[in-house]
Amino acid sequence: MKRLILLIVCMWATTAIAQSTKPKNTTDKTLEIKNKEIYLKQDLIRGGAICYISKADSDRNIVNIYDEGRYIQQSYYAGKHLDRRAEGQAEVWSPWNWNPIQVGDNVYNRAEILEHWQKGNKTYVKCIPMQWDMTNRPAEATMEQWTTIKGNVIKVRNRLICSRTDDLYGEGVSCAQEIPAVWLISALKNLYAYFGDEPFTNQPVTSTEVKQLIMNDPDHFWGVYQNVPEKWMAFVDDSQWGIAVFSPSAIGFLAGRYDSFTEGDEHHVASSYIAPARYESLMKDSVMEYEYYLVIGTLEQMRKEIYKINKKLGKDTH
Repeated sequence: MKRLILLIVCMWATTAIAQSTKPKNTTDKTLEIKNKEIYLKQDLIRGGAICYISKADSDRNIVNIYDEGRYIQQSYYAGKHLDRRAEGQAEVWSPWNWNPIQVGDNVYNRAEILEHWQKGNKTYVKCIPMQWDMTNRPAEATMEQWTTIKGNVIKVRNRLICSRTDDLYGEGVSCAQEIPAVWLISALKNLYAYFGDEPFTNQPVTSTEVKQLIMNDPDHFWGVYQNVPEKWMAFVDDSQWGIAVFSPSAIGFLAGRYDSFTEGDEHHVASSYIAPARYESLMKDSVMEYEYYLVIGTLEQMRKEIYKINKKLGKDTH
């Protein structure tokens, strides 16, 4: 698992330095849902990806939106790595495999929204994603996202529908998939999870070193966590308030920080990162679907809600 994850995920950090200029992140085209505890926005310029989460009574966004490689978004990988520079592939991303992502490509061409709606505390978006490494090349696929908020919990269901007609990338290559890619403000600087052998028994959680990615330095990569039996990791501030990412079908996690600054806001290059991961071999006509949960609050509050969700899913034992 470690080798494959290291191979595919480094792009998410390098987007921070891939371009010297970039368009502003602001947009008034959003879906917005709010209750008494949390406020959430999805960016309709950028595939409907989650661009904003805050307490209901606060305007402090905890999602990092520095560039199109950030946000909380869908991203998938398939096939072999190819040199397509003659067709507009970016030099820095060559060779690369088939990589549709929800927000946009490496030079800020963005996904096309096909459909969206909001009904009460629920939203739906459907988009045509972009191939990350290419220049203005929509992927032959659609992405869908269903988002619901209840209390301090955000539930998300994601679906990728592949409709590729090319014969370029080959079939049957097993890739580690981010389910999903979660980029947060670096001011959420403390990383927690349960790493023991008795999941869902209220054993103590543990803080762990936050690994910092340094470009072109193999000794400084994300932390790779293969034993996270409760299927969640959380970044919190010094008061132990923050956000947990619970992805029930994950088999491992990546987590860490890009840049050493630990007081960054939504637009700062410094960012905290969590990506639950699992393997999938995406064929030209594959459909991949999964659910995950974002839980806001103190460590105690977040874990309590995750236990409730896990019980409803019928996964009390592992």
